[in-house]
Amino acid sequence: MSDASVPRQRRDQPSVPVLQEQRVGEIPAAVPGRGQWRYRPRRVGALWRNRTFQVVAVFTLLALCGVVILALVRDQTGTEGFLVGLGLAVLPVPVLMAAFRWLDRVDPGPWRNLLFAFGWGACTAALVAILANSFATRWIAGADPVNADTLGATVIAPVVEESAKAAAVLLLLLFRRREFTGVVHGTVAAGFTATGFAFTENILYLGNAFGEDQQTDSGFASVTVTTFLIRAVMTPFAHPLFTVLTGIGLGVAAATAPGRRARRIAAPLGGLLLAMGMHALWNGSVSFGRYGFYIVYGTFMVPVFGVVTWLVIRARRRELRSLAVELPAYAEAGWISPAEPLALASMRARALARNVARRRYETYGTAGALPWPGHHPAHTAPAGAKERGRAAAHAVAEYEAFATSLGFLRRQARRGAVPPDFAARERELLHHLWQRREIAGPALAYAARATHRRPPGTPPPWPHHAHGTPQPYGSPVPHPYAGAPSPYPYGAAYPYAYSNPYTNRQP
Repeated sequence: MSDASVPRQRRDQPSVPVLQEQRVGEIPAAVPGRGQWRYRPRRVGALWRNRTFQVVAVFTLLALCGVVILALVRDQTGTEGFLVGLGLAVLPVPVLMAAFRWLDRVDPGPWRNLLFAFGWGACTAALVAILANSFATRWIAGADPVNADTLGATVIAPVVEESAKAAAVLLLLLFRRREFTGVVHGTVAAGFTATGFAFTENILYLGNAFGEDQQTDSGFASVTVTTFLIRAVMTPFAHPLFTVLTGIGLGVAAATAPGRRARRIAAPLGGLLLAMGMHALWNGSVSFGRYGFYIVYGTFMVPVFGVVTWLVIRARRRELRSLAVELPAYAEAGWISPAEPLALASMRARALARNVARRRYETYGTAGALPWPGHHPAHTAPAGAKERGRAAAHAVAEYEAFATSLGFLRRQARRGAVPPDFAARERELLHHLWQRREIAGPALAYAARATHRRPPGTPPPWPHHAHGTPQPYGSPVPHPYAGAPSPYPYGAAYPYAYSNPYTNRQP
């Protein structure tokens, strides 16, 4: 805007009354007492913005839904059937949770998000599904009693259940956006939600199966065993597979730049429609004849499960490799060494760095040279060695987590989705890295050499011994911090003031 246009713009704007200086003293004298105030300050939304209130409100809602759904399930299965179903339904849960947590190892989300997702699926989504499915089936039975059960299973249930489960992933995307960055986070959140939903549904099915066996005096010989084998052994991944499609769509939306609005809307809707379609096909397989279930299972479910698993693992590998692309900028600035981005891009090198740091501080208690594994010097471990070793490994793990967050933050900005607090978050993450660099830097450099990772263009590769093994951890190697700010002791304050965006962040 030119200087000449400023007066014209000001003339076009409506005039604002200005308080005259001589009237300032009149205002305090005219202010009424507090009891006579007509206009009171309002703290709009202050209660809901309180973090404690949010946590209490959410988990109270989940607990109420859990009590209601468990009461409904117990009413349908009986006490014995409920207990049997509960004991059998819980068996696949740890396996599924461990599998999804393994996928999340690169940039693990907080457990509170995953527990919320599991609780939503087990309590809220299950309650919505059982009430809506029952109501819809009864409504359809009034018009078409012959096909009511089939329509309920193939039309109503997929729409209701997948929408209820998708709501948990959507809530995490909206209110925990900083911790929901891409396809992997969407997959893990969807997997935990669907695992919780399947857990409650399995209690119902297994409890009813046990009740049928009790009526025929067959014990566990027939219906209960068959139901358990089908739902908990052959197809424990069914519900997670459906909902993961929605999670992938929401993850694509989270990783897409704000300007590409069509993709941000189409990806979640497409994933949800695919989830509903697969769910409908799965529920309708029993109507395809005697072997319809096995045909759909072998020719469709298992191949789709393999493809989705490959896609998610590929997305995780891409996220890991992106660290080797984004972090070298900080190596050029001197914050980290050139070898660290390559070590951080390998889960094997990360684990090795934590292990050698732990053994280094357990054995010597300092950052001296650690011989290559297989050589055990005659050295007595100092007092408190175990604690120091664990603390060192923990410091390396924290360094890896902060460096991963820094790399993903830079990747997000490079894609065009620059968060408003980018600079403050970048400074804080660099601050955390700098605090832990004396422990983690040499460990990661050693891990890079031990796994034969090196920056492109460096001579092959690093100093080695005559027999070809890498040099000891802590030995003099190129570890340039030239150009970085002057070093500060571990735990020292950051050299300049900044606001911490993590301490008082809003959901």
